[in-house]
Amino acid sequence: MSSPPKSILEQVPLKSSEGLALALASSQDGAVMVLKWCNLAFSRITGFEVQEVIGRRGTIIIGRDMDQATHLLIIDKLMSWEAFSVTTRTNRKDGGQLYVRITWAPLSDPLSGNRWWLCSLVELDHPETGASLEMSGCPRVANLDSQENFENEIARLERENKRLRELATIVSQESNQDPLTGLSNRRHLELALNDYLASLRKRGEEFAVIFVDLDRFKSVNDTLGHEAGDALLISVAKTLRHLSDSNDTVARLGGDEFVVLKPLGTSALNISGLADSIISELAKKFSFEGRGISRSASVGVAIATKDMPTPEQIMADADAALYHAKANGRGRWSYFTSEMHADANATKRLATELLDACDRREFVPYFQAIIDAKTGMIACAEVLVRWQHPKRGLLLPADFLDVAGKIGIEDKIDSIVFEALGKEIQKLDATGFNLPKLSINISAARLANPSLIHDIRVSKIDPKRITVEILESVYLEEEDNSLLLALSELKQLGTSISVDDFGTGHASVQGLLSIKPSILKIDRQFMMTALDNESSMALFGSIVSIGKSLDIKIVAEGVETKQHGQLAVQLGCDYLQGFYFGRPVDAESFRESLLQAHGAVWEQSEKSTLLVSID
Repeated sequence: MSSPPKSILEQVPLKSSEGLALALASSQDGAVMVLKWCNLAFSRITGFEVQEVIGRRGTIIIGRDMDQATHLLIIDKLMSWEAFSVTTRTNRKDGGQLYVRITWAPLSDPLSGNRWWLCSLVELDHPETGASLEMSGCPRVANLDSQENFENEIARLERENKRLRELATIVSQESNQDPLTGLSNRRHLELALNDYLASLRKRGEEFAVIFVDLDRFKSVNDTLGHEAGDALLISVAKTLRHLSDSNDTVARLGGDEFVVLKPLGTSALNISGLADSIISELAKKFSFEGRGISRSASVGVAIATKDMPTPEQIMADADAALYHAKANGRGRWSYFTSEMHADANATKRLATELLDACDRREFVPYFQAIIDAKTGMIACAEVLVRWQHPKRGLLLPADFLDVAGKIGIEDKIDSIVFEALGKEIQKLDATGFNLPKLSINISAARLANPSLIHDIRVSKIDPKRITVEILESVYLEEEDNSLLLALSELKQLGTSISVDDFGTGHASVQGLLSIKPSILKIDRQFMMTALDNESSMALFGSIVSIGKSLDIKIVAEGVETKQHGQLAVQLGCDYLQGFYFGRPVDAESFRESLLQAHGAVWEQSEKSTLLVSID
């Protein structure tokens, strides 16, 4: 009798009506665990989404209506590592009552020594009085006084034991295997990497880490749907398996990231050849529903050698090489070098300095004027962050924001700037000068952070004076319910929304309608070429027309000459911004310049001449 094929076994967790979950337990206390996997039935029964389950404690199934005696009994059995079942009342995520039979079976991983729990959850149609416990090996049996009943009970227990073993095998496979591609997952890769490192230390067996990342994968999901994205990932997995040797480890870390662990062998050419083949093969189109879809990948390569001071660094080295490949044009591979190591160390030093800078509150607001095209008066000031470094002087955002984002302190920097901004605006208001608006750039991650609203309130600046700028790429790439909700909350405060660098992506009128900004800022690159290039001028004019038709105000960025300003006025822009009216300056300089000019930045005579004829 043949066993079920793998394709059938893989469907069991998806199609099973029985809720299954796998939890990694503390080796010291079996009642302390973290859920690492669950099937769809577990999600349906508990009311928690799968992504909500992962990372939560096992207490997620302990509802407020479960009696304390049952809860204590469960804890006692888990602490003792005993297999058991309990029938009890509990609650779903929404608080609704739920009657279930919960079965816990202990598992052990022979490779890592980790201890796991397999949790089975069955929803009952009718409640039972109180709670009942059924111990593995001590079943509740009404009558075992006959040989027939005894044999039947033994057969039932054997079937139940076999069922649990099969489930454990499936779940164990799922815990080591990426469910979409069938490759090793992150956990299994870590185990394999430990084995490679052990062989390196004991026998000097060098190996390579090949980090593969798809280029612009998100655009496939966004334009063709997630089915196309999944098909692309599966095709990449097949390509990597085909190109790799049988003793190589091929894993998907998640998303569009893949890793190959490969023994170095007798020649480094084996590694470079594989990297070449990966780039070449993944540059070929793949077919989805009869349509050829382009794809490409960037690859980072690093080699772990026995003379490395910290061979565990090998993954970070490969990641650094991958970053270098992407920064230098994508669709290529890079090998980790000492220069990259120096760059990595420099990044670490910068990260440390940034943390210290937050403690010392070294980040300050700078201001650049935005001019009303009709009156020449200042209408708004864009607020830009600067780092007053104690040794390197004033640093621009390009010098530090990428690293700040990587270590997750952008919100701290924003909080510091908002606090300083509030004080500077109070000083300006005290002079009697009215600065109508402040425009502030906000990242997508910052928009989703509730602390943004808090920072606005703490600054004591009237929210109606604030315009939040988001990049066109943010709403094109990140538009979802959370972004729309964040923008809605800002609008409820009275805060205006502006889309920055408009025209650089693939904007749609539908996208603008969903965001509903008050302002569009046309990217400076169009202004730079509009005077000399008819196509640029035509595109510039078209963007203005789109904005006007949607009742959106237009800001022309990149105004660096008198002629730029005159052209922007002629094309119908409402506001102007650029070096012609002044570079970003500190708060004191900005305040002094405004008071001296009484807010008049552009003389009427300078903007009166029309330079070109627009058909």
